[in-house]
Parts: sequence; C-alpha cells; structure tokens
Amino acid sequence: MEYLRYDHGRDARWLLLRPWVWVPRVIQISWTLLGLLLSLLLRGNSKDSRVQRNLARTLLRTLTNLGPCFIKVGQALSTRPDLIRRDWLDELTRLQDDLPSFDHGIALQTIEEELSAPIEELFEEFPESPIAAASLGQVYKARVAPQKWVAVKVQRPNLTFILRRDMVLIRSLSVLVAPLLPLNLGFGLGEIIDEFGSSLFEEIDYCCEADNCKHFSRLFAGNPAVTIPDVYDELSSRRVLTTSWIQGTKLRDPQELKSQRLDPAALIRTGVISGLQQLLEFGYFHADPHPGNLFALPGRSGDLGHVAYVDFGMMDSISDQDRLTLTGAVVHLINHEFDAVASDFQKLGFLAPDADLTPIIPALEDVFGGSLGDSVGSFNFKAITDRFSELMYDYPFRVPARFALIIRAVVSQEGLALRLDPDFRIIAVAYPYVAKRLLAGDTREMREKLLEVIFDQQGSLRIERLENLLDVVSNESSLQSNSDLLPVAGAGLRLLLSKDGGDLRQRLLLTLIKDDRLNISDLKELTTLMRKTFGPRQIAEGVMQRLNPLAA
Repeated sequence: MEYLRYDHGRDARWLLLRPWVWVPRVIQISWTLLGLLLSLLLRGNSKDSRVQRNLARTLLRTLTNLGPCFIKVGQALSTRPDLIRRDWLDELTRLQDDLPSFDHGIALQTIEEELSAPIEELFEEFPESPIAAASLGQVYKARVAPQKWVAVKVQRPNLTFILRRDMVLIRSLSVLVAPLLPLNLGFGLGEIIDEFGSSLFEEIDYCCEADNCKHFSRLFAGNPAVTIPDVYDELSSRRVLTTSWIQGTKLRDPQELKSQRLDPAALIRTGVISGLQQLLEFGYFHADPHPGNLFALPGRSGDLGHVAYVDFGMMDSISDQDRLTLTGAVVHLINHEFDAVASDFQKLGFLAPDADLTPIIPALEDVFGGSLGDSVGSFNFKAITDRFSELMYDYPFRVPARFALIIRAVVSQEGLALRLDPDFRIIAVAYPYVAKRLLAGDTREMREKLLEVIFDQQGSLRIERLENLLDVVSNESSLQSNSDLLPVAGAGLRLLLSKDGGDLRQRLLLTLIKDDRLNISDLKELTTLMRKTFGPRQIAEGVMQRLNPLAA
C-alpha cells in the first residue's frame, strides 16, 4: 500500500520494523556526508578556481546520489548567490532540471498504466527522451495536435518509498544533532522538517498539483504580466501531469535575457510583485520559485516584464491574520516603529505571547535600523539574515512551523532576483506595493491597517506617516512612471467618498476640528502635502503616461 500523506509517527514505526532498509541507508548517508565534509575541510579555503569547481561538482554529485530529499536542499541553496560561491552556484543550478533521467521505457510504462491507453493513442508525437529531469520526475515535450505542444511530467519510480524512508531518517538525525547546532528554533527543527515533509508528499500527488495550477491560474486571471499553463485533465493522473508547453527563457543568466531583448529589471519586478500578491493579497503562494520554475516570456506590461510560472507541486496558504500582520510589519519596519515590529513578531508566533518585549525592542532596532539606513533602497536582506540569526540565539525567538515554506519562498524569490541583479533590494519593491495597497484601501483589512498607520492612539492624524506613504509611491512613480499616481489618487478619493470611507472621514474631521474650531495648522500641512503629491504637473504627466506608455 502506498501512503500519499506524510506522517512521521506512522512512517517511523514502519521503518523501525525494517532494519534491513534503514541501517544500510544510515550508513550510506553518514559515509557520504562524512566524505563531503572532509573534502570541504581540506580544500574549502583553496583559492584555486579548479579546486573550487571540483568541490562544487563533488557537492552536486553527493546530493544527486543521496536522492530527492537531499536534492531539494541543494535546490534551495542554488537560489542563494549571497550565500553560495558563484562557481558552486553554477553547478547547483543543475539540480533544478538537469539531473540524470530515469529509464525511458519505465516512463512510457507509467504513462500507459496511469492513462490506460497506448502512448500512440494519447499523443500525436512523443519524443524518445525527456527534455528535462528534476528531483521528482522528468518532463517530455509532446504534441497532441498540429502546432499544439504540451509538457508531460512523469514521476520517478518508487518515489513514495524513497521519500518515506529518507524523511524519517533526516528528521531523526536532525533532532539528534539539533542541540549541537547554534540555533534557537523554539518549536524545534523536527516541526520544520515535518512541514517540509508534508509539502514534499503533496508534491508527488500530481492530481493535487493539477488543482494547484488551476487555482493559481484563477488568481492571476486578467494579469497580462503573469502566465500560468493550462492543465490537460484527460492526460493527467496521480503520477502523470500534462500542461500546455511554455516556450520561454529561464531566469538564470542576465546576459542571456538581454541577448533576447528581455529586461532583467522588469522581470525581477514582476516576480517580486507577483510573489507579494501571493503572500499579502491572495494568501496562497508558490513555495518553490527557483529559476527552473520561472520563465521569461516576450513582451511587457508597462514597467513589468512577462513571467510564466511552472511546477505547482509545492504550494501553501497563509491565514488572513498573518497576511494582515505581515503587511503592517513592512510599514512598521520602514517607519522604524520597532515596538510595533516586536508586537508583529509576537502576533506571528516568532515570540511567545507572554514574552517580555522590553529587551527585544532595542535589539530589533540594532538589527533592522542599521540595515535600513536612510532609505528604503538601502535595505540589505543578507545583512538582516546574518544579524537576525544572532538575535534568535540570544533572545527567545522561534520559527513557527507554518512559516517554514513562507521563509523558503521569500528567500528563493530574493535569491532569484539577486542572481539577475546583485544590487537588488527586495524591500525597495515590497514597500511601494504595500503603500499603494494601503492608500487604495481596496479591502476592509487594508482600510483598517491604513487607519492604524496614519492615526495615533488618540485619533490624531500623523501627517509624517501619510507623507511617508505618499513619498514612497511618488518616488517609485518617478522612477517608473507617474501613471502609478493616478490609480492611487483615484482609489483614495473613491474610498474617502464611499460608505466604506466613513471611519476615515470621521477621523479626518476629528483631526481637523478640535474644540469646535478648525485646526488650521493640520489643515495647512495636509493641503500642502496633497498639492505637492498630486499637483497639476504630476497629474498631467500621469495622464500622458497612461495615454502613451512610451512617453517619458
């Protein structure tokens, strides 16, 4: 019987009763990793590029030989150019879709068994070898009709057994060595590995992946900058998945993209904004956005490039409360409100509900304040991760298991962007996106968060906070196009005049009228701010830009 869902307790009992399975595997893993460790210790500091290239190949070969679970770890590393040497990165990138394929005959047999028909009845043309091979399966480019090509993904044989065995061993070994590691994970490494295991088992159920793909497609329907392949249900099953073929360029090499007249900066922007939409707007996200799963396509929409997502096996959801808290955390971070940032960490579960925040607030200011610098664009994520790891060890931080895939998605997304642009700063795109959503107030939760940001606890308008939000949108618009100001202005005005804007109108009136008298100073500041941001010149430039996107 095949078990299609991860259950560590059940699988551990199953494996414990089969020492002939786990004992040789433990010996193999230990011996292999020991050999790799010795190689790294002896030659890791070498300045010789040939030595480093050989080490990278050794690492690639080691992870490949150890199987799918270890390959997944390597894939995560392959998205981090800020953590991994460039010459190593080039080798690890091969883990994404350039692994050894399994026997073609077995793949054909799997397709025919799963779809209950001979291969020649299913496809007009089917190749004799796969076009790509990854950790869990391999992909063929087949034809179902004249000029209609599809991607056929076929699962590797015996995969359920391999994953059950290795996930139990990885979790058990990790729990044993966790006390020796300089980590303070709170919930424990075991829970994080359980989260990874659950997602991995969902990834090998292609029926689940097909549903994920359809749901993802619905979320991005109408977005011309993002393409999602169509699913062919009649040619799909639990171990075979057929989707429309995506003809694009992988987001790996900026020079290759430029040679095809594709703009890496525009593609990065699309990738990051679509990732933010998934986390902060949709609450449903692609947890494995490495370069093998994103393609650059021709064309663009304004300042956005055209990107296609593939491989929807590793997906996850985020609760409405967590989405709202994360949105607020971005604003609090930029506004240097570190007491609010500490509270956000508490709400998200990184700090216990009864944790004393008093000593933590200055520590957060020390970590985040220096990395933020004087502007949003100076935010350095690598510096943050380095310092935050120290913070987690010194203070009672913990990583909630539900955030394991969220962190993976964000880290992978930023790593992909850094690969195309080493100077990229993710917060420089994230904050304008959040600012525009707050100012538009297009949902109840965004309206509530907007009120929280621009009004203090006494109900007074914090002009400097509103100015900060508008400045971010205005500054970004000046870099991209003033057309961004028009929808923000329009949405803000509609909110103010609509029934949903009742609380906002009431608070503005209470701010501008105090003790039955008009507060001239606040009114003057607000009027000056609106005139500066939405003056005739800015509006005219925005109109021209929307009428003619090529106009500067």
